[in-house]
Amino acid sequence: MKIALVTDAWHPQVNGVVRTLETVVGLLRDSGHEVLVISPDQYRSIPAPSYPEIRLAFARARTIGKRIESFGADAVHLATEGPLCIQARRWCRRKGHPFTTAYHTQFPEYMAKRTRWSPRIFWPYIRWFHRKSAAIMVSTESVRRQLCSEKLTQVHHWSRGVDLQNFRADTPPPAAYEQLARPIQLYVGRVAIEKNIEAFLESNQPGSKVVVGDGPALARLQARYPEVHFVGRKSGLTLAGYYAGADVFVFPSKTDTFGLVIIEALACGTPVAAYPVTGPIDILTANSGAMDENLDAAIQRALTLDSADCIAHGRQYSWDASTSQFLNGLASQDLRMHCHVSRRLWAKALFARV
Repeated sequence: MKIALVTDAWHPQVNGVVRTLETVVGLLRDSGHEVLVISPDQYRSIPAPSYPEIRLAFARARTIGKRIESFGADAVHLATEGPLCIQARRWCRRKGHPFTTAYHTQFPEYMAKRTRWSPRIFWPYIRWFHRKSAAIMVSTESVRRQLCSEKLTQVHHWSRGVDLQNFRADTPPPAAYEQLARPIQLYVGRVAIEKNIEAFLESNQPGSKVVVGDGPALARLQARYPEVHFVGRKSGLTLAGYYAGADVFVFPSKTDTFGLVIIEALACGTPVAAYPVTGPIDILTANSGAMDENLDAAIQRALTLDSADCIAHGRQYSWDASTSQFLNGLASQDLRMHCHVSRRLWAKALFARV
């Protein structure tokens, strides 16, 4: 199959969306599929307001459409709700070419954090962007319900995976951990306002707090919380070691649709503390994590959980299964999963393995 993937999130950005797309594209190509990636680095761009690390690229619908047409795409997937995908959507609508979309981020809540406007202001745009999609790919049951409540019913399940060769409990922890007071409480991800990191940094648990990642809020948080260990961006086995050596992984975000870092932490044997919101409520079980509106209480409970249970749960997530689910959703009218699908069938799809 020839697949045209249009995305406003791509390298050099480092986030869950980019990592998901990069991994799935790699597996698709390994399986013999041809994938054309249309991304911001290929066009003139400007830094996003308040978030200069994200580039907003601009190209005409005709320009993008010519590339898709020349490629001979069998399927077109629009991964994000940004300017490149808007233009690709416009071309697909003009040509009558079916396309699929994905809902990776709680876009209205994300924008509300940055603008201080109500999330409801942004939902008309989300409904417009996704309404004509042949299938909207979503990662969890709670996101399915949310989109259905907004009259976006053509949802298709597309979960996430873990690189189980990399994220393992026996990965050596960083040497710096030897000098830190236990319990070590870890955050991994973008250091940005929408991640609600202050809720973690202001928690009152004894021990040490470690933040892995960078972003626009890094300098401000470093100055405000000098006792916290900010170690910058990590990857590969080094990142796995940070997970495996920690006593608890804290996920304070309330704007994620999934939380790839959650299952990476679990695969490394580290229990997760989080708020009971979209993402954690769809992933965590009583044996692998603790959720509470009081983050301190969640951290306390998570510290009592067994590492073996976390590993067993984290290893259920496969990138092979994720890639298969993505393929099944590409412009497939028959495989779309609507709101009337029973919870039992949705749960079966959720844990499908290849």
